[in-house]
Amino acid sequence: MGADDQQERPEMIGWVVGFVDGEGTFSISLFRNESSKLGWQVFPEFVVTQSERNRDALGLLKEFFGCGSIYRNRRHDNRRHDNHKEDLLRYCVRNRKQLWQKIIPFFKEHPLKTSKRQDFELFVEAMELISRGEHLTERGLRRIARIAAKMNRKVPSAFLESSETVRRTGPKRA
Repeated sequence: MGADDQQERPEMIGWVVGFVDGEGTFSISLFRNESSKLGWQVFPEFVVTQSERNRDALGLLKEFFGCGSIYRNRRHDNRRHDNHKEDLLRYCVRNRKQLWQKIIPFFKEHPLKTSKRQDFELFVEAMELISRGEHLTERGLRRIARIAAKMNRKVPSAFLESSETVRRTGPKRA
């Protein structure tokens, strides 16, 4: 059954919305990248994380959306520091076209029910700025970094705290 057929099944739609509400994340990160015009790269991402034993659930998401990849985060170095015994897997969609054509329309039509709905709305706002090319300007990067800082764990962006950014653009303005 193809991704288009999957998205027409109501029980599958409900499962996807609930699963992402519990285990998903919409995020916008800014990373230093000296090869970029402004020295920063904007990285939008939709992720659902599960333990190795739930690989099939991530496979269902990948099949449902018809895009993305599943990556392994090895935990062998961290076993002394936590109680997790198995690797974590991440279903990720990073491709901007796939985010626009598959992920965003789905969650606009089938809204999330938890606080992740607000993260999704902020994600869409940042993606709109990116689609207009505003991530290629210092002002736009600052706007995207402020949006990103409101999402998920609300960790301030390194871009907003960068001494280089403050020197180039002046002190932070509200």
